Amino acid sequence: MDIDRRSFVKGSAGIVGGLALGGVSAAQDEEVVRIGSDIPYKPFEYREQDGTLVGFDVDLAGAIFEELGREYEFVQTGFDTIIPSLNNGNFRIIMSAMTINDERAERVDFSNPYFLAYQTVAILENSDISQVSDLEGQTVAVQKGTTGEAAAEQLKEQFDGNLTIDSYDLITGAFNALLNNQAVAVINDNTVNVQYSQDNDNVVLLEGEGVAADEFESAPPYLTLTVERYGIAFRKDDDEFRQQVNEALDAVIRSGRYEEIYGEYFSGQPPASILERAQRSGGETTTGNGTATGNATTTEAANSVDF
Repeated sequence: MDIDRRSFVKGSAGIVGGLALGGVSAAQDEEVVRIGSDIPYKPFEYREQDGTLVGFDVDLAGAIFEELGREYEFVQTGFDTIIPSLNNGNFRIIMSAMTINDERAERVDFSNPYFLAYQTVAILENSDISQVSDLEGQTVAVQKGTTGEAAAEQLKEQFDGNLTIDSYDLITGAFNALLNNQAVAVINDNTVNVQYSQDNDNVVLLEGEGVAADEFESAPPYLTLTVERYGIAFRKDDDEFRQQVNEALDAVIRSGRYEEIYGEYFSGQPPASILERAQRSGGETTTGNGTATGNATTTEAANSVDF
């Protein structure tokens, strides 16, 4: 199957900003689906030089809404305010590399998981930081409202408060702080950290074992602070639409389109648990926090995600 990833994007006019719907109504079922997203967050959502919006989330959204026969557009918004903006009716869903966790699940409902990720530590190549304990007494950079910020807060507790955390509106601000020696590390999702290290020769990921080594038989070759799963976020009162999107997501995965889109942005194979859950989705129900329930169990192999 040969898919042009740009064919899933409804043109550059699909990016809008600052939209307010002024209320939520059944009329949304006939409207263009607005998708809140923090842009740029490469490789999930970012612009090419000509202004075209691309990325894993962008292409996956295209495949999902093609399956549903619905038009859609992305709404650029800050990540730290993205959930309040969703609940205020500024857009219908969030697709923005958002980790499913209990705190967020109190305010939104999630789709089935569609991606596996880890919190990691990006440093300068010739840095004095060689292990996570070296961060004690230093300054780290994160993006506001992210699980990277939460992971940094956990390290701060581990260091009895002896860690300075600088939080930035955009992840690019955090990386600029690293490059300008205003921080010794960026704590952020592995795929984004790896992408940035590939684009900048003097940035590398801190090596070492972490929580992924505890959960999987084979772990990535860099330090992992957390294991996380991404989901699409919905308002609490949008159950029917959430179910429709879940069914479309499963269809995209089963058809092989998910794996092809994945290959556009990442090396290795997609996470086994994502593929297997979709294959057995006919026998499952999904809870509001994106947790699938059923009789089957899955053993995830971390080396299926070769970032």
